Amino acid sequence: MKKAYAALTALVCLLFASGTYADQPKPWQATLQPAATPIMREIHWFEQYTLWFIVPITLFVLILLIVVCFKFRASANPVPSRTSHNTLIEVIWTVGPVLVLLLLAIPSFNLLTAQLTLPENPDVTIKATATQWQWNYEYEGSGDSPLAFDSYLLKDQDRAAAGKEDKSIYPRLLAVDNELVLPVNKTVRVLVTAAPTDVIHAFAMPSFGIKIDAVPGRLNETWFKAEREGLFYGQCSELCGKDHAFMPIAIRVVSEDKYKQWLSAAASDLPGAYKTLMAATDGPAKTVDVAEAQ
Repeated sequence: MKKAYAALTALVCLLFASGTYADQPKPWQATLQPAATPIMREIHWFEQYTLWFIVPITLFVLILLIVVCFKFRASANPVPSRTSHNTLIEVIWTVGPVLVLLLLAIPSFNLLTAQLTLPENPDVTIKATATQWQWNYEYEGSGDSPLAFDSYLLKDQDRAAAGKEDKSIYPRLLAVDNELVLPVNKTVRVLVTAAPTDVIHAFAMPSFGIKIDAVPGRLNETWFKAEREGLFYGQCSELCGKDHAFMPIAIRVVSEDKYKQWLSAAASDLPGAYKTLMAATDGPAKTVDVAEAQ
């Protein structure tokens, strides 16, 4: 019994240790991913806020349908009413929806304004260029020759060489070979576009509350401010071709010191910079020793 209890405790610790590191979709997930930015917190709030209108309205309409089906069926009302107007009902069904829409519109516009109002002096500016089917990232203002690299879906046969065999942290079909590395608690401006001869893609990161189209020949922009460190996953959210489902986005948020060290090292040795960063953030493989109580 003691062994079973100790093993269960160790298992819970392992689950929580791995689950809090990487923000990614979970099996049977029915809610939004945990918020990692102020904008995503507002989206969470707005979702809960709208439910206070959606649920009562849905139940009210359902009740009306049930009443109509039973009270006004042909067997109960062989002679139907010829009433064509009811002033009170007409006022209610006109004023009621207007008030509901007004209560939804005000916070919705506030959220939209917060999303579309770009900070004047961002700490980091990134250019994300989409092509079938990969992302190219370029760090603006990172020197005479800005740091730029491609980010591809991580293949299973490349996991060992990349040191990304733990699928709880580097999930299949979401992990990439080169993550976008950014500092925590810094305002990041993202310039999003697609290659001139390509198709429309979309840069989406659920935990950050951002989704913006990557249009060939056009430069769109968005922003976010990650408030906690970790590894965050998103995907291209536009139907961009046969490999649309294999175009993930991975963002690794680290401390400012680790970010500066990685940025400096990546300019001359990108693979080595990633390995050093992974060793500092992932840490050594964790083991749990289960001891029998004496």
